[in-house]
Amino acid sequence: MAIAINIRADNASAHEIERLWDQVAAFEDEPSMRVLAYRPHLTFAIYDSPQIEQEIAWKAMLRATEGATRLTLAFKRIRWFAGPPLILWAEPETNEILGRWHASISAAIDPIHCRPHYRPGAWTPHCTLGTRIANERSQDAIAFAQSFDRRIETVFDVVDCVMFPPVRIVAQQELPRGAP
Repeated sequence: MAIAINIRADNASAHEIERLWDQVAAFEDEPSMRVLAYRPHLTFAIYDSPQIEQEIAWKAMLRATEGATRLTLAFKRIRWFAGPPLILWAEPETNEILGRWHASISAAIDPIHCRPHYRPGAWTPHCTLGTRIANERSQDAIAFAQSFDRRIETVFDVVDCVMFPPVRIVAQQELPRGAP
């Protein structure tokens, strides 16, 4: 099983991302995000290495987010990873906090233990919208991504540590509200 550390949206602001999940599911051979039974999220690291236990990953996440408050992220673009399979994702506007947290996690746990796409210099902050885009629908999915012209704000209010597959939350902490 893999271990991932994330920030997720456990509130009503996540509904717009979940609505995009449903739109993107039309391009998939099988809907991918709803079946996870897990809310919209951004992943900072995924570890498959047996040397990294959930307690180590969780402590790194807690250190990285110490004193942090809920984080509002804005999404204005849908992008894709070429795959195969093609994966659609929402791109957050630049946010230095995400980069700081990722750097802290990478400093706490040697990135050699992390999946290559989540290592420093390779990590792309993203909120996945669909992971099973059917090959015959990939051009339609890209056209959908390119036509996206809205701005979505989502409040990420929980940090967690999960094991998967299937997704099982093994530790979580709600982030406090920031100053008004």
